[in-house]
Amino acid sequence: MKNILVLGAAGQIGSELVPYLRNIYGNHAVVAAYRSTPLPEAIMESGPCENMDALEAAKLHEIVKKHKIDSIINLVAVLSAKGEGNPPLAWKINMESQLNALEVMREVKGAVFTPSSIGAFGPTTPMDNTPQDTLMRPSTVYGISKVAAELLADYYHLKFGVDARGVRYPGIISNVTLPGGGTTDYAVEIYYEAIKSKSYTCNLGAGTFLDMMYMPDALRACVEIMEADPSKLIHRNCFNVTAMSFDPEMISAEIKKHIPEFRMEYKVDPIKQAIANSWPNSMDQTSAQQEWNWKPEYNLKSMTEDMLKVLAKKL
Repeated sequence: MKNILVLGAAGQIGSELVPYLRNIYGNHAVVAAYRSTPLPEAIMESGPCENMDALEAAKLHEIVKKHKIDSIINLVAVLSAKGEGNPPLAWKINMESQLNALEVMREVKGAVFTPSSIGAFGPTTPMDNTPQDTLMRPSTVYGISKVAAELLADYYHLKFGVDARGVRYPGIISNVTLPGGGTTDYAVEIYYEAIKSKSYTCNLGAGTFLDMMYMPDALRACVEIMEADPSKLIHRNCFNVTAMSFDPEMISAEIKKHIPEFRMEYKVDPIKQAIANSWPNSMDQTSAQQEWNWKPEYNLKSMTEDMLKVLAKKL
């Protein structure tokens, strides 16, 4: 990647990915694009930014030409739980942003990174050690759009030579930006509440195992897959990647090691619980390990230590 456009730069991943990329490729080589949510001041001041709607194809073409963009990282998406409240809007945003990014990179012979998700799997997918290649029949509009986006990216690579790549992210846990309407949000919120109030009411039930990843690993995975030797890639869109699998009881127990007075209660959200029940307990990431040497650096213990340390200062 040389000149990179990050769509959805104000979101949970984008707000941390932009500074990460600028540190690697240079401030002026990474353009941060946003629409309604304002960008952090540090991003606005450190490099080029564009206020735009990723659904406006003409505007996207204009910005790609203006900044000589050769790589697009498309983080625009309506997430799982939020998407169930407005399926038509979720489909429109998730699919049109993907099509526009692929189409403009087809014209300039560039690259596209689009993250997929554990949400791409469904209730009939093997739940434990979920294979890279398996039955995918998701039960949410978010998941359906992610499967379609994976297939569309494969199509643009095979048909037009677009260097399209991606990973299937698990739940992402960050100490910088709060999530925005996903099923795995509890795994971020619980740390904030542990610091602020020493208690948390969890909207997923005990025993609900989900794959998770700490943000530093998520950022690194994005860069590593985009910089990987293309001759070694069998799967492009998308690779299973994960770092840990836990349920609410396990994360609560880990927090109690640092905050003994912490208490957790349950008030299950039936919509989020149904979505979580349809997702894998754990994914098999052998393909990512073999094809581009993927290896996470954080587990539940080391992530919890870092989260609580950073949030104690922040809050």
